Amino acid sequence: MEVLLLSCLFGGIFFALISVIIGDWLSMALGGLLDFLSIDGHPVLQPTAIVSGVTVFGGAGLLLERHTAFNSAMVILLAAGCGLIIGISVYFFYILPMERSENSSGYSMNQLAGMIAEVLVPIPAAGYGEVIVKIGAGRSNHIAASNENHELPAGARVVIVEVKEHIVIVCKLDL
Repeated sequence: MEVLLLSCLFGGIFFALISVIIGDWLSMALGGLLDFLSIDGHPVLQPTAIVSGVTVFGGAGLLLERHTAFNSAMVILLAAGCGLIIGISVYFFYILPMERSENSSGYSMNQLAGMIAEVLVPIPAAGYGEVIVKIGAGRSNHIAASNENHELPAGARVVIVEVKEHIVIVCKLDL
């Protein structure tokens, strides 16, 4: 049993070291050759969470076996519980927040309706100007026209009412 627990402990440590030191380089060098190993199932089944749980299982099992009077079945049960708790904790407190923190600058023109923008190039009553809109982690410039045929000066805050043929239709924002 000690061999199993040591294998789990050192296998997890080895995986962590390899993935931190040469993980990105290895992935680039192999050009996606090992992509078939990725797990496409429940989102909790992330390799980092699984390996964390297996590593803690091995370490907790060794500690319980050497420093308690529990029988082998109880040691395995308690160590598996510790590994499961840590694996789930790693997912919810590390992996999930990291996935949510990713920003994207991709958007659809239809998503612009209702957003607040700032006029960069003055918009004449019957013509076109330019606005800048903050979208996600970036900013985007768009050709704009006035909704109510009012002149809008540079620096004015506006609301995008709709998008027609890749031109944003805006009206002045009055707060």
